[in-house]
Amino acid sequence: MTTEGDLELDDGRTLHYYDTGANGADGRLAVFWHHGTPNIGAPPAPLFAAAARLGIRWISYDRPGYGGSTPCPGRDVASAATYVAGVADALGIDRFAVMGHSGGGPHALACGVLLPERVLSVVSVAGPAPFGAEGLDWFAGMAASGVASLRAAAQGRAAKERHEASAAEYDPEFTSADHAALSGPWSWFGEVVGPAVEGGAGGLIDDDLAYVSPWGFDPAQVRAPVLLSHGGRDRVIPSAHSEWLAHRCPSAELRLSPDDGHISILTSGEAAMEWLREHAAQA
Repeated sequence: MTTEGDLELDDGRTLHYYDTGANGADGRLAVFWHHGTPNIGAPPAPLFAAAARLGIRWISYDRPGYGGSTPCPGRDVASAATYVAGVADALGIDRFAVMGHSGGGPHALACGVLLPERVLSVVSVAGPAPFGAEGLDWFAGMAASGVASLRAAAQGRAAKERHEASAAEYDPEFTSADHAALSGPWSWFGEVVGPAVEGGAGGLIDDDLAYVSPWGFDPAQVRAPVLLSHGGRDRVIPSAHSEWLAHRCPSAELRLSPDDGHISILTSGEAAMEWLREHAAQA
């Protein structure tokens, strides 16, 4: 069962969070789930059975501007560490692991770098590298509509807002494997994308601006073990992004799945959770 709550932040804003284990003393490993764009932060129901088998307690939150969390224009990726620490403190959790999909990947890495005494292990699934990363053609292999959207963000808030107001069509160019996943267990995305977009484009705009701005940390400084999982046919975030990160994060392991896309890579989520659990136990 997932319970929900609201954390009152120091500046008066609210952060809405989710927790699949109200009893924090049951021995389960706490794992913070970082959602993609545009999603609300509900933890990944298709992975609940695996979590029960592995003894994992999911905790997550709506990033500011989504769901029940107050907007915070100008937030950067690094802010995830502050939000996670606040929720963890409120729930009485000292140490935990983190896992993110798509745009949630860099937010998970932020926690790994900025909360080194608390984060046990990190998984980033289909996540981007920093914008302007040296030696990486950041847009290469990305779907044309995604390039247009993120190039608008790189021009600043006004340009990004104009792009979203233009009702430009976004085509992620999902693969047949992605569509198969979305027609199966990962139809769950309908439950987290719909509520996110119903609230307007504010959360999405703030996310995209954060991705193409300085993140506020260097991924190469992560100390916890890191697993980077990516599909070779991903047109939303091309796999070259995880390859770039793998070469710069000293503790990173890269798992490329040649035939997977942006969504179907999550069918390997249980294996990633096994890795997460194993490496957390070794920390």
